[in-house]
Amino acid sequence: MSVLSPILSIISSLLGLYLLVLLVRVILDWIQLFARQWRPSGVVLVIANVVYGLTDPPLNWLRRVVPVLRMGAMGIDLSFLVLYFAVVLVQNLLGFTARLV
Repeated sequence: MSVLSPILSIISSLLGLYLLVLLVRVILDWIQLFARQWRPSGVVLVIANVVYGLTDPPLNWLRRVVPVLRMGAMGIDLSFLVLYFAVVLVQNLLGFTARLV
């Protein structure tokens, strides 16, 4: 067993945690979509700040790179899906590599 294997496993686990953060981001966005008057407060506000702080930088960068999919008057932002699948792909590659090493 090499020294690289535990490091790759740790990075893969951190990416798994980031996927959970992305899931919380989706939940917060859907709550804001359906309950327009809802504003987070207390512990939920702290969690929302952490979640948006961790997910906004890569999403903002991807929004500049990935164009919005136009469907008539409606536009669909694909940056979240691109980020999600990129993290899943990297996590799987790291996990596979960790098992090989």
